[in-house]
Amino acid sequence: MRWYVFGAQAAVVYGRPRMTADVDVTVDLAQTSTLTLVDDLSRAGFDLRIRLDEDFLREARLLPLVHRPTCMPIDVVVAASSLHLEFLARRRLIDLGGVRVPMISPEDLVVTKVLAGRPKDLEDVRGVLLEQHGLDLDHIRDLLGELEAALDDGRLLRRLERLIRKARTTAVRRP
Repeated sequence: MRWYVFGAQAAVVYGRPRMTADVDVTVDLAQTSTLTLVDDLSRAGFDLRIRLDEDFLREARLLPLVHRPTCMPIDVVVAASSLHLEFLARRRLIDLGGVRVPMISPEDLVVTKVLAGRPKDLEDVRGVLLEQHGLDLDHIRDLLGELEAALDDGRLLRRLERLIRKARTTAVRRP
């Protein structure tokens, strides 16, 4: 099964450390059902954080789980769009303490964080821009431009450019 980590954990890997309470994962079910995924995850030590009936689970796109041994909350997003599939194709294997973990690409992380637009997400973008040299900014701009058109939201590219300017100003001031 293809999957990747995104959200705050990816922002920590690509950018700056920050506190976060959970792990966000996207999973491509391919030919598997959500019910089978929940059963497989249960055998691997994960439980649903809330009781959900089978009818709901069949259609669920977000599974709120907890890892039993560590009590770490895990939010599993079921890949349901072409954008998720693009992100899956561009994911990167990152070594985390000897374990290779599939992680959203830093460019796609920036796109998701700009799209979310919350202050903590924009701070995450700033950290990625400061720490990841050689980001494909053209790819980020192209994807945000497509999302702007699809969502009829003209703020996304302006938000990105403002963050790039701030990151460049910060980088110039560093000793």
